[in-house]
Amino acid sequence: MNVSCARLSRIKTSHRGIEDRQGLREFEAQAVNQDFLERLSCLKSLEYLALEYPVTATDLAPLSELVGLKILKIDSPRNIADFTPILALPKLERLFIENAKHLSNLDWLRPLASRLKVLGIEGSMWTAQKIPTLAPLEGFALEALFLTNTKLEDQSLAPLRTMASLRYLGTALNAPRAEFEALKAAQPQLQCDWFQPEMWEAFKDPRPPKG
Repeated sequence: MNVSCARLSRIKTSHRGIEDRQGLREFEAQAVNQDFLERLSCLKSLEYLALEYPVTATDLAPLSELVGLKILKIDSPRNIADFTPILALPKLERLFIENAKHLSNLDWLRPLASRLKVLGIEGSMWTAQKIPTLAPLEGFALEALFLTNTKLEDQSLAPLRTMASLRYLGTALNAPRAEFEALKAAQPQLQCDWFQPEMWEAFKDPRPPKG
């Protein structure tokens, strides 16, 4: 009962009773439906939570009860349209959301500007995550940003040029080479694979967005 780290892949009702494991600080949960998520909300000592594929829960509101959570990962939340309950997590420092079908912009993240150190908004292996613009991230104090398999509709990295805290950018080729060169000039301390000239030997600028 006092275990601090665990992983559970739900099969039917196998998750029932998880709410009694009050010693848990790190937990990886697979196949999370709404009942599973509501039971997880009772684990007040959680600092790390990974909701792994497939996430079929429909409402993230129970997450707001996890006031000690520092790291949250959500993989393929197919039924989630409202991500704002995440904003209620006062200690959240690292947030990763992958393959979110209904995540259409980053505007909702603005209240986390001073709290997040690491952010990942990523697509899956087969499906790119479309992001209209990175503009909502301007003024964030991020140290690392992950944009694996994403498509930027405005193809602009300009919002990252003034993010002095940023040390690592892991991203798909979602902007022209000129954008990466401008970012490198503005942020010489930043590590990014696309800053290396040899990376471009096999790649060209992505196609501009359709007007």
